[in-house]
Amino acid sequence: MQSDYRDHPLFTAAQDVTRAWLRPGTGSAATLGQLAASPDGRRAAGAALVCDALDGAPSTRIALVELETGHHDIVTAGPRSDSSPKWSPDGRCIAFLSDREQAHINRLRLLDPVSHEDRPTTTVDGFVEYFHWSADGKTILLGVAGFGSDLAGVQGAMAVDLEADERPSWLPTVESSNEETPWRSAWIYDVASDTARRITPDGLNIWKSVWCGSGQIATICSDRPEETYWYSADVRLIEVASGSVRNLYQARDQLGWLTASPSGGTIAVVEAICSDRDVVAGDLRLIEVETGAVSSPDTLGADLVQLVWQGDGNLLFAGARGPDTLIGLFDRTEGSSREIWRGRESTASGSFFPEIAPYGDAPGDALFLREGFFEAPTLVILENARTRDVLSFETAEMRTATTDLGTARDVAWRAPDGLEIHGWLVTPAGPGPHPLVMQVHGGPVGFSRPLYVGRSAMMQMLLGQGYAIFQPNPRGSSGRGQAFARHVFGDMGGADTHDFLSGLDALVETGVADPQRIGVMGGSYGGFMTSWLITQDQRFAAAVSIAPVTNWVSEHLTCHIPTFCEIFLKDRIDNPAGRYFTRSPVFQAACVNTPTLNICGNLDKITPPGQATEFHNALRLAGVQSALVTYPHEGHGIRSMPALFDYVARTLDWFIAHMPAR
Repeated sequence: MQSDYRDHPLFTAAQDVTRAWLRPGTGSAATLGQLAASPDGRRAAGAALVCDALDGAPSTRIALVELETGHHDIVTAGPRSDSSPKWSPDGRCIAFLSDREQAHINRLRLLDPVSHEDRPTTTVDGFVEYFHWSADGKTILLGVAGFGSDLAGVQGAMAVDLEADERPSWLPTVESSNEETPWRSAWIYDVASDTARRITPDGLNIWKSVWCGSGQIATICSDRPEETYWYSADVRLIEVASGSVRNLYQARDQLGWLTASPSGGTIAVVEAICSDRDVVAGDLRLIEVETGAVSSPDTLGADLVQLVWQGDGNLLFAGARGPDTLIGLFDRTEGSSREIWRGRESTASGSFFPEIAPYGDAPGDALFLREGFFEAPTLVILENARTRDVLSFETAEMRTATTDLGTARDVAWRAPDGLEIHGWLVTPAGPGPHPLVMQVHGGPVGFSRPLYVGRSAMMQMLLGQGYAIFQPNPRGSSGRGQAFARHVFGDMGGADTHDFLSGLDALVETGVADPQRIGVMGGSYGGFMTSWLITQDQRFAAAVSIAPVTNWVSEHLTCHIPTFCEIFLKDRIDNPAGRYFTRSPVFQAACVNTPTLNICGNLDKITPPGQATEFHNALRLAGVQSALVTYPHEGHGIRSMPALFDYVARTLDWFIAHMPAR
């Protein structure tokens, strides 16, 4: 494989497809996220995706949308990204995060929504990950990560530190057993005095915090700061004035989407078996602050991915139920939930899971972006259980590019043990059987859903070349309840293997897929499964493994979340007959005959680059055609341009070379 793809036609094509979506240099918003409605319900603030140039990661800017007309203005100018806008309770100010001074080092800024002028707030000892206004608007609760903290896997799993002073290039990197890991803490910012103070005690790592009434905060926290301790974090209550800590709830599994009722009487949180921090899809837990009593109300059988209180009596939620995206409302008085909106071919947009924002005073009313495989993101108001379109982000160029590109549908089949499995199939124009690329999602606790192909150069180009795309949601995926997710617990590379293979069998039997031209690709868990599948089955004509795990022993010893390995393998690293060995693709490389492209990021701390390197070298020893591509400035996944164009071009070129569509 050539080292420089910049003159390759597929590199140019990936650039062109991305340019049509991002429209660099125009100042136009490609889409919108992190929505927040103004208190009067007339406007919404959001983080608009704006591209200055096809270089680096696309930026976000704060945008204001008139909800009656859809007229929108981008009101901040960067550089880099402005994100997470939130209105003050009186609507006179918008707080947001910005990394203008240095990439990933977010700082709180305040914006005047009338003049559009913004200013920085005082610095804190670290970077701000999230924040919440107090009910009176006088203070803001800040979640602060110490410099050197790691980003979550969905953010790239890289360490974020202040830019280092000039140092000799020969100086080594030193790590010892007593090295101090940066801590996460909660701070309170005073708006009037522009001062901030830390409110959480030493020895407590705060993963998330929210106001719980006016004088205390609820937290998800642990006694150690390392990323791996997030998996055993619990819920604690901290009194702001004294710093006293009260334990409230120790979960069996992992916790996310922490929120407290306006009065502070009840805490809501989602508990689920999880793969990564901030990727939580599971069951609702309500914790009564006074008594500590915990209940688990029914929420329509959905795996919940967001919680928002609408007064003390109603909890708005978003979730996944099978192939559907669901928005619902739990009524505490009635003790029951009702469905507000549900979509299958359309889903609520979000960076990883669906995102919703409360709208107005009526319980159940919300804002969200709706999209589908061939539906561009559209801002909608959900009011009285009916939707009203406000603003579409489809352009004439994108409409032309995606019209007649293909069709999509959900599919279902039976695994060999009888368990029903679901997935999504996107086929190009024309009759089958098609060459097919199976895309395996990350996780394993994650899920594929209908996201607009216009924003994905990979999907557009695969379809344009004539490839069908198969996105299975095997056991372990979100949306089918915790029992379904727990099927993969202790068995990665076991029964889930046959979920994928039986899905391919079904597509071959129905004439969709050409059995001689089946490829597989995926990242993270998808990278592991790509590498694993080709050791278990010889049908694959080509494989592209991104950010994989290929040796669970070295993964445990080099990644920053060894607890993940222990949970999902349900074994010990020192068991020579256990799953750390028997489920490692690197030890079964002799069974492979599939040409394999291994891709990794040099800065990845979840699946370090050595994982891809090991498998590449094992395949070479086994006489299998293999290539290894390491991106020096990428972490967990390829996210920045032009590395993204290179990645798309190499992947497409690999499939074209080994399983040509035409």
